[in-house]
Amino acid sequence: MSQAQESPAKVRVDAWIWSVRLTPTRTAAATACRAGHVRVNGDRAKPATLVAPGDEVRVLLVRRGGESLERIVRVRRLLTKRVSAAVAAEALEDHTPPPAPREERPAAVAVRERGSGRPTKRERRAIDRLRGR
Repeated sequence: MSQAQESPAKVRVDAWIWSVRLTPTRTAAATACRAGHVRVNGDRAKPATLVAPGDEVRVLLVRRGGESLERIVRVRRLLTKRVSAAVAAEALEDHTPPPAPREERPAAVAVRERGSGRPTKRERRAIDRLRGR
């Protein structure tokens, strides 16, 4: 095999995170690294940090609404380009603990006095917050 076709010994962490579909774009992966949301073997990783098979990568994914999830994965195979979900699943071992069960709370009911007319804008917003919209 020629040198260009051989699999690399190490790959940049931002490229690997993107290629195994932990982040939607490589820019998002690099931004997560710069923000300190990525750790390789326990150490903060810059985007150019190299990963090799057997390394543990922890990625803190921040979702809309302030919810965050930490993914803990072990590198099994190195990838430099984005691949299908099936191939990406083979390139990592997921050690993320299962999420805690969601608390089920009874649905809040908005009660208004009969004959009080249409709700004001402020009251409508309060009702929407109760309903979870």
